[in-house]
Amino acid sequence: MDNSISRFKAREQGFILVFEKIFHPEPIEEIISNAEESRDMVVDSYAMELVNGVYDNADSIDSLIESKLKKGWTIKRISKTSLAILRLAVYEMKYVDSVPESVAINEAVELAKKYTVDESKFINGVLGSIAKE
Repeated sequence: MDNSISRFKAREQGFILVFEKIFHPEPIEEIISNAEESRDMVVDSYAMELVNGVYDNADSIDSLIESKLKKGWTIKRISKTSLAILRLAVYEMKYVDSVPESVAINEAVELAKKYTVDESKFINGVLGSIAKE
């Protein structure tokens, strides 16, 4: 039996785990383990790659996001939901060669439409300016 899930579902899992990590200081492996135990989540290998990649490159990802914010804005002003989506998308754009930037941006916008209150334009704008580099 093939347990693989769609790329969007894997990204969604990755987003949820990245989001949870924002609130919990424990290592990402512990957060993944807790998710698997408490919610019977079977974490997809691509989701795992995304989450580990986001946290292995967190400083450079956050610096890049912050460099594209409007004057006077810092990463602390971004909602936690949008920040998790941005981190995931920036990781894919900059570190996953098999994912075109346009796909990473589109998938991030879809996650934003599902999980935020109308922050998809903001996310699209930040990611679009990163893609132009």
